[in-house]
Formats: sequence, C-alpha cells, structure tokens
Amino acid sequence: MYQVKESILSLVERLGEALDAEGVKYCQWKGHWKRNRWAGGEGDIDMLVNRADAERFTGVLSRLGFKQAVSRWERQVPGVVSFYGFDFESNNFIHLHVHYQILLGHYLTMNYHIPLERPLLESVVEGDPFGIPAPEFELIIFVIRMTLGYSVRELINRKQAATSTAVQKELEYLQSRANPAKVQEILRQHLPFIGVALFHASTLSLSSGGPPWTRLKLKERMHARLKGHARRSRLHDFVWKLGCRIIGRVRQFIFRQSSRNRLASGGKVIALIGGDGAGKSTAIDELYAWLSMKLDTTRSHLGKPPRSLMTVWVAIARRAALLFGKLFGRGHSIAARVDGDVPSRLGYLRLLRSLFIARDRYKLYVKARRAATNGSIVLCDRFPTHQLKSMDGPNIKRLLGVIPASRFTSILFSAEASYYERIMPPDLLIVLRVDPETAVRRKTDEDSDYVRSRSQEVWQSHFEGTGAWMVDASLPRADVLSELKTLIWAQL
Repeated sequence: MYQVKESILSLVERLGEALDAEGVKYCQWKGHWKRNRWAGGEGDIDMLVNRADAERFTGVLSRLGFKQAVSRWERQVPGVVSFYGFDFESNNFIHLHVHYQILLGHYLTMNYHIPLERPLLESVVEGDPFGIPAPEFELIIFVIRMTLGYSVRELINRKQAATSTAVQKELEYLQSRANPAKVQEILRQHLPFIGVALFHASTLSLSSGGPPWTRLKLKERMHARLKGHARRSRLHDFVWKLGCRIIGRVRQFIFRQSSRNRLASGGKVIALIGGDGAGKSTAIDELYAWLSMKLDTTRSHLGKPPRSLMTVWVAIARRAALLFGKLFGRGHSIAARVDGDVPSRLGYLRLLRSLFIARDRYKLYVKARRAATNGSIVLCDRFPTHQLKSMDGPNIKRLLGVIPASRFTSILFSAEASYYERIMPPDLLIVLRVDPETAVRRKTDEDSDYVRSRSQEVWQSHFEGTGAWMVDASLPRADVLSELKTLIWAQL
C-alpha cells in the first residue's frame, strides 16, 4: 500500500469539495498511486471529466483561481487541457491535466484513444480528495500504458532497473485490489480488440520483467490491436514525434525560447517600478523563479537594454574624446564639451547617446510586447512611465536646459521623444513605494542624496487613472513577495 501524506494542499482539498458539491462527474483516472508527489504540489493530477459536465467543471476551477494553459502547437492534443492553480498557503503550483477522452501513448503524441470513458466514470469509487476508478479499470489502463511505453532505449538505460521496480510495485498494488474475473469481463465487453490473452501476457511480462525481446514483441502486438483507435498511422506518429523533438531542440538552443506551457488567456507585460531601495530587481528575480517553474516567462530590463552597434560607437567616441583630453592636458574642457550641457561638436555625443538609448529601449519594448502577444509572461524592470521624469525617460530636453535649441538638437529631441511615445503602458503596472529615508538606509552602496531624490520622486508621484497597483515595499520582503504573487496571479 502506498504511504499517505498527513496533509494535502489546501487548494487540492477545496477543489475536491467544490467538484463534489457541484455534482461534476469526474475522477482521478491515473496516478493516485503517486499521491506523495501530487499531494505536495509535485507532478500533475490527471483527471477524466464527463464532457457534459465540462462547463461546470471549468466554472469551479475559475472560482478557485485556476488558469487554463496551452501547450506549444505541435504538442496540442484534442480533448486534453491543462490548468494551473496556485496554493498560496504552501507556495506551490497545482497542475491539473484534464482529459475529456482517454488518450494513451508517447507523451509527445498520445496517439491512441481507449473508449472507456463512460464505463470508467460509472465505476468511480470514493477517494481522498478525488474519486478514483474501480481498480479493474485502473489495472487495465496501467498495463496498456506500460506496454506501449517500453522502448529499446530503456535496455541500455542505467535507471531501467529502478523504473521496473517502481512499475512492478504499482502493478502489485493494483492487482491486489482488482478482481480478475471483473478484469476479464471488462476486456470482453469494452476492449475486445485487445483480448484477454494479450492483456494476460503483457501483465505477466511487466510483473516478471521478462526478456527485452518479449516485451518489444508484446508492444508491437499492442500497437497492432490499437490500430483502429489511433489518431495517426504508426509512420505518421513516428514522423510527428521526431518533428516535435527537432522543433523543441531548435526552439531551445537556436531561438532560446521556452517550451513551457502558456496561458490560454494570453500573455502579459508586467512592470515593476520604484526608486532605489524599493527591491524591484530582487522582486523580479523571485517572481521570475516562481512563474517560470510552470509557465513561459521572460525578463526585460528596460533601464539597461542591450546596446546596439550605434550606441556602442557613441560610447567609444566619448571615451576616446575624454582620454584625448587627459593625454594632452585639456581634460577639463574636453569633458565639459563631451558630457556638459553646452552643445558642441563633442557635446553632441551625449545627446546622441540619449537618443540611441531611447532607441534601444524601444527595441527591447517591442521584443517584450511581441513575446506577450504570443503568450509569454514578461516581467519588466525600470519600465519608462510619464510619471517618473528622472528615471528611464526622455533625457535630451533636460540636458539642453535653457540653451536655445538648434535645428540639429531639435531633430534629436523629436526623435528621442518619438521613441518614448511609442512605448505604451504595460498590461499590469505595479509601483513599489518606500519612504525615502527607508530607501537610504537600505541602499548603502549608493550616494544617499541620489537614492533619496529618486525615491522621493516615486513617493510623491501620482498614478491615479493609470490602473497602477500600489504595494508598500517597506514591509518585510516575504510579505511584499506574497502580496505581489497574489496580485499578479489574480490579474493573469
């Protein structure tokens, strides 16, 4: 008998109670043997749901804060849907793998439909916290799954012995609960194309380990018997599986894209802003670690965007000019002309730098917005906003000050402003507010006046009408992070 954990996650318990109260016809059709994993938030929970109850089922999930997710297009399977919930008490994700039809086979393709939904759901017995099928149905599905899952590669896998032991233990557990006569009756009535003889031979092979060639032969026989219930032909399925693997490698190693699921409702650009000492970067790192465990998530630092070639050239030119001034005893005047407020042939380099930084930020914004439109969650640090003037916004007008604008500086000013005008507000704006003196005490590695002024700007800025959410960043870090998670999960 499997060992039962003392407690199940609160969200899982509430889900079971809500589904029963709503009268939804469903069950945990496989995997309850691994209760120690899913009860603690690891792995996923496989549910079979009556199609007629699909609307009520999703209604319960919505009320409990679950979000529907979709796989990459090449791995989407009709009748199989994923949902994610988050248990705030335990800080764990709950992944529901919901089936409206029983599909078996390789995890990339799930090629075979086993027509057992109706009798299996009618056989459901009480479980904790979810109902489970009669052991006879569970045994039949388990044997078919394990027989189809055997491969030549496992012959040379060092973990094969441990895997076989785990399979044998689960098989023994199911056999101890199942009635052999009822198993044969179900096979004759609902799965005559598989037959009692093949099922018995497959069960014997799994229980004893059996010679590898025997298990491969049984696997081929099982494929042949299931041919009439396949989504694709064997050749088509093999090619599709190979294509999924190639696409996954290309996406991961060439395009650096995640293969994780995306929310069915679409992605979001989420921006955290605040002064120094508010904990923006730390919060984004922890939020990224949280969301990226299950969902396609990326980070964008718009305060320090990747530098384009033109930005690099301007930076090199400025440094060269300053070095030239030092070498020839004109350091002060050169520095004033390069980095000062007076426009000159060298002073223009600073204005050009501001323009190219604006361009780099806009390019990174486009990349972030594109990723969100395609379903990713994008966490942004130092997102440009109209409320904050001294941080990550237009800079040329401030550099010029009261100096009369020339035609060239006017062009630079207009070009910079146009880039920032095209950066639209994020989908979710969160302002981390901390009083300036607290920020100074926290940020000891920066000049206190500098930290105070930047924090003061955020502290005094007004965000009414922007839809921004205010978070008190002076609270302990754990409390701030908990509030951020609650806020973000509700808005996804």
